Amino acid sequence: MKRILCVAPMMITVAVPHASAQWEFANGKMWLTSEARARVEWRAQNTTFNNDTGANDDDWFLLTRLRFGLGAKPVDWFHLYGELQDSREIDSRRTNLEEDTLDWRVGWFRLGDGQNVPLMLTVGRQLLSYGEERLIGTFDWNNVGRRFDAIKLRWQPAEYPGWVDFFAANVVVNDDNHFDDKADWADDFFGLYGRSEHLDKHVVEAYALFRDKDDAVFAGAARQIYTLGARFESKPVLKPWDYWIELAGQFGHVQSPGGQFGETNRAWATHAAFASTIGAGYTFTNVVWQPRVALEYAFASGDDDPGDGDSGTFDNLYPTNHKFYGFMDLFAWKNIHNAHALLSVQPHRQVKVQLDGHLFWLAEKQDAWYRAGGGAIRRDSTGAAGRFVGSEIDLTVWYNPHKRLSFLAGYSHFFSGSFVEDTGAGDDADFFYIQTTLRL
Repeated sequence: MKRILCVAPMMITVAVPHASAQWEFANGKMWLTSEARARVEWRAQNTTFNNDTGANDDDWFLLTRLRFGLGAKPVDWFHLYGELQDSREIDSRRTNLEEDTLDWRVGWFRLGDGQNVPLMLTVGRQLLSYGEERLIGTFDWNNVGRRFDAIKLRWQPAEYPGWVDFFAANVVVNDDNHFDDKADWADDFFGLYGRSEHLDKHVVEAYALFRDKDDAVFAGAARQIYTLGARFESKPVLKPWDYWIELAGQFGHVQSPGGQFGETNRAWATHAAFASTIGAGYTFTNVVWQPRVALEYAFASGDDDPGDGDSGTFDNLYPTNHKFYGFMDLFAWKNIHNAHALLSVQPHRQVKVQLDGHLFWLAEKQDAWYRAGGGAIRRDSTGAAGRFVGSEIDLTVWYNPHKRLSFLAGYSHFFSGSFVEDTGAGDDADFFYIQTTLRL
């Protein structure tokens, strides 16, 4: 099986094997999936941006991940699938941020096949991935990844090229101390998401999302936030050009960490935020190595006055940020201006080389600089440190010698800007990795 994998934040695609190879047996009524992945990482000054800390922020470690799944469809309209995952972080000075030894990754059943009846219902622990995954993604770069306990209903009429999903979900929180990770039942997530490919050269998507979080166990403050948005992207028929646009607006209320909605002694903040991205690329199809250039600009609002009782910082929800705002994972779609340029070449049909360059500014200088996971790295509430956070270059090489074997290597360097230097240590940071993936 093959899929088209977005291997860069600017709609660069490479044909690679499916994330888990599939072996069918029992006349196609059952199937096995499997994957083994290992990645060596070196990170220097990615946290402190201070060379004087030495070994405290200069670390080599190994990430390993094994997946094994079993599926069955006794009849065409009923599917079952379960998958185990073992994720380990070896020889790391970190607190095992990406470890979850032998656990259920997913386990669901599905009613309907989308053929005779245009409805499919999926219930259980499952993956949710929409659009480019700027707001809802599997975060598969991470050694554990992201999954949800969810109910999802898809309407997909056979005569129309598109679908509409409704889902109610709770994100699963990684807990290496227990075999069965639990969902955060105080963080409810509802969505209506539609995709249409009716137009000849364009794909259109629209969504309405609601996050109702009444505790601070996972990823920050309590909140009730509505997100309305739309995406537009080109189909392959538009080549050698391609483009992508996404717009999202938010409104609702946010409380400080620890508060419960409905408590009269907690301060409410009115939430209003906005995010957008626009990009375009061109592939020189008649030139050796087929070079491709692309430009992208991404924006997400911040809070211009943390003390005024209003909230303006865009909620990035559940994204796969690694693909978009630099491979060092130092930025999220929150309080950001990001200018991004890309050049890629394909010297061989199994090899792709790519160079990305990023410039980063804070949207609001009184708000924080947010890491890919959503947590604040630094903040100057006075705004005196300015907006320019820095720049990043990413060099990445993909090699797929076989449909079941792939290699990935990359080096990234972050150049600290005036904001970093004026808010503490301001040294540059480095990131290097080599990864191999085997689908058995």
